[in-house]
Amino acid sequence: MANIRKGDLVQVISGPTQDRGGDRGKQGRVISVIADKDRVVVEGVNFVTKHVKVGQTQRGTKTGGIETMEAPIHVSNVALVDPDTKLPARVGFRVETDDRGKTTRVRFFKKSRRVESKKASSKKTSTSKSAAAADEKDAE
Repeated sequence: MANIRKGDLVQVISGPTQDRGGDRGKQGRVISVIADKDRVVVEGVNFVTKHVKVGQTQRGTKTGGIETMEAPIHVSNVALVDPDTKLPARVGFRVETDDRGKTTRVRFFKKSRRVESKKASSKKTSTSKSAAAADEKDAE
């Protein structure tokens, strides 16, 4: 059983950022999984231009030209998005048995290992210090 399946919501976690022309941080649905090459095709991510030979359909309309389409991206460069937090998360598997005794493997999202950054905590302390200083001035 694979961590990522068709239809899952994933986020690109590696590569250049979006302001540098990359796809890191973009979220999209998995269109297809190429299991033997460990790659997935994600909707709206890793666009490439493909030159398609010009032809005609039975009705006579022209086909072909330069088309843009999604190219495969390696599985290690994407992470499943937790629907509760809307953030990428790690996935684990748990073996569960139902009331009839049938065992199944179920995916679950592991707790995030992220901790609050020092910048965010220092901002909170500095704002509280300035508020305390303002209270002291009001008291005088």
